[in-house]
Amino acid sequence: MPGRDPGEQHRTATSLELLFDLCFVIAVAQASESLSTAVTGGHYIAGSLRFALVFFTIWWAWMNFTWFASAYDPDDVPYRLAVLVQITGSLVLAAGVPRAFEEGDLRVITLGYAVLRTALAVLWLRAARSDPGRRRTALRFAAGVTGCQIGWVGKLFLPARLQLPAIVVLIVAEVCVPVWAQSVGMTP
Repeated sequence: MPGRDPGEQHRTATSLELLFDLCFVIAVAQASESLSTAVTGGHYIAGSLRFALVFFTIWWAWMNFTWFASAYDPDDVPYRLAVLVQITGSLVLAAGVPRAFEEGDLRVITLGYAVLRTALAVLWLRAARSDPGRRRTALRFAAGVTGCQIGWVGKLFLPARLQLPAIVVLIVAEVCVPVWAQSVGMTP
């Protein structure tokens, strides 16, 4: 799984990538509908904060996969299976959106997000094995993504008063992973 040539001409999205994107559209639609319901019900602040968190999980998972697929895309069976696992994770995440808005329950969203991101960590490990020149970068991506997922799942077991601070710390950690990973070398 060598890195993609950054100068590649006329690269178009594959059918699988378009399906992947469409599943994320479903999650965004769920979040938007839930935000509309919250605002209509007069829950402006709670609705907006929940939307921001839900949208971050959707956008960050989508953006990180597109980052990976822009650098590596072997389009073989293991890669396609990993993408299908990520699609499943995005649909689980979408299914958890109403519960997150109505009850503040993030368990289903966290499960979907962890499925998405764990599959991505596996892809980064595969890239590390296949691309010796960028091995350290790929391993850092895999380690960072995995560490964050352990944090998200662990957050579910924290007392309610520690949930919001943990979410803020985890979002900062998630955003720092690409910076840390690419500090030892850039992806293609």
